[in-house]
Amino acid sequence: MKEIFDFDELDDTEKRTERAKAREIRKTRWWQQKTASGLCYYCSRKMAYRDLTMDHLVPLARGGRSTKNNLVPACKDCNNKKKSMLPLEWEDYLEKYK
Repeated sequence: MKEIFDFDELDDTEKRTERAKAREIRKTRWWQQKTASGLCYYCSRKMAYRDLTMDHLVPLARGGRSTKNNLVPACKDCNNKKKSMLPLEWEDYLEKYK
């Protein structure tokens, strides 16, 4: 599949830094409010907030960063299926398997 976007991949040090930022953001009131509804960003299923994971819309492996506008709550199932797909690739994946 041809890449739609050309993101610069982060090196290992940058990925570690971004993961550490994500862990810190997970402790904030902002993240608590994002997960309080218990809704997965992708499938909209309702679950306990503690069962939601933090997902990067643009994954770290594709050059994404741990910023509030790039982080969403996702159920483990969606997060595992999405892997390192970009949002448009994820939508294409969902359309293919409907």
